[in-house]
Amino acid sequence: MTELLGNLGSGFANALTLTNLAAGFTGVVLGTAVGVLPGLGPSVAISLLLPVTFGLDPTTAFIMFGGIYYGAMYGGAITAILINTPGDASAAVTTIDGYKMARSGRAGPALATSMIGSFVAGTLGTVLLMLLAPLLVNAALVFGPPEYFALMLLALACVGGLGGQRPAKAVIAVSIGLLIAMIGIDLQTGVTRFTFGLPHLAGGISVVVAAIGLFAVGEVLWMASQAHSTSHKAVEIGRLTMSRDDWRRSWPAWLRGSFLGFGTGILPGTGGTFATFMSYGVERSVSRRPEEFGRGAIEGVAGPEAANNAAAAGAMVPLLGLGIPGSATTAVMLAAFQMYGITPGPLLFTEQSSLIWTMIASLYIANVLLLVLNLPLVGIWVKVLAIPRPMLAGVVVLFAMVGAYSLNGSRADVLTVCALGALGFGLRYAGFSLGPVLLGIVLGPLIEQEFRRALAMSGGDFSVFVSRPIALAILLLSLLVMSVPFIRGRRRSAPGAPPVPAVNDAPATAKIQSSESSS
Repeated sequence: MTELLGNLGSGFANALTLTNLAAGFTGVVLGTAVGVLPGLGPSVAISLLLPVTFGLDPTTAFIMFGGIYYGAMYGGAITAILINTPGDASAAVTTIDGYKMARSGRAGPALATSMIGSFVAGTLGTVLLMLLAPLLVNAALVFGPPEYFALMLLALACVGGLGGQRPAKAVIAVSIGLLIAMIGIDLQTGVTRFTFGLPHLAGGISVVVAAIGLFAVGEVLWMASQAHSTSHKAVEIGRLTMSRDDWRRSWPAWLRGSFLGFGTGILPGTGGTFATFMSYGVERSVSRRPEEFGRGAIEGVAGPEAANNAAAAGAMVPLLGLGIPGSATTAVMLAAFQMYGITPGPLLFTEQSSLIWTMIASLYIANVLLLVLNLPLVGIWVKVLAIPRPMLAGVVVLFAMVGAYSLNGSRADVLTVCALGALGFGLRYAGFSLGPVLLGIVLGPLIEQEFRRALAMSGGDFSVFVSRPIALAILLLSLLVMSVPFIRGRRRSAPGAPPVPAVNDAPATAKIQSSESSS
């Protein structure tokens, strides 16, 4: 514990320098501004800023990324409560009771419980991240290629197995990502794969290019297709205060949502959306007044918002400790690590100790900055929605194209971004989430590499994956995770099975498939 506190103290000493504080402040402002814009989640923001941060010190860049990550989690709830439009899919559950509270004149308490709950959950989540990530590192040191292959397979299984009511679509999305990851030269045989005779594809598709194309350009095309959608008139905010009864009902929901969200966020591929729906169901089941849910229950805002922000911290655990992204946003952050020549995983806490502890300290600071900034400035954030969509789309496309070109000075990268943007739009139009696609692109080369290493280690004997206890246990868990939704689906379709209850008054905007959603 003494060593941990010493590392955290040195992290705060670095994070509190003027340059890093300015980067954190810029990150939380940009993140919140992006969060209040429907559909533009933290994945899009970080994807666009990756090329812009080339000249920055890695520590400064990741402090900014952390501020954007947490800021976007905060901002998504503001429009969900005030205009019934979630900033991203993870805030969709907040519209159910948050907008009803706003319509009944309780927008202030709804915003207050959302922001304070986000602060509590973000802080608790960062504490758990600080405690658990080093422990996970120590456990990971006993892992070899078979265990890493099994673990990455579990990550992909979680994406498919926890893909909601349509796990088959999540599996297809992951498969598309894996196919994109195979484009280029096979490093072992030297054979080109899926290049279609195009020379610029021989080097493969960069994860940064994929992220910019799928999320940024794809989001612009999606916004254009939704231009006809009906807008909502914002309600009056009023005073951001909570009554004694509001506090009494909110704090247990904050705690339950924090621990549930963090535990869910650790599972690769689940994302904040899964955590918020789980939290809403838990709060409704434990409430003494379940009839209020869907009509303006404050617990229906407090719990999911806490779960959303805690899941953001939980997703950082497998990223830092194992090098496996827990969500679409952490997949983009993995690309950022790779861009700076840093490999997340068990050795990260020893090889880049200063960077990691400074980043963790900056997350505490970001939470405080967000609470201080957002409570008085919530009215300004709502006015950001007045930006015309065509202008906003033009800015996003400009950043995307300049960023893609600046990576290698290649026009081919710009064309690749456009092609992937069209693919991203087509997938979203067909009801697919983009998170699993990016996870497949990120994990594809890694899972292939560990698979080949394991076979080389065993002389081509496939039993190496089941003869080692840890690898066997993880593979069995992967099989269990993949089978659960299909078993559940067969039970629902069985004769005499009760119908699945639907949540009443769920807004149409809950169908928004954000780039942050990984399920």
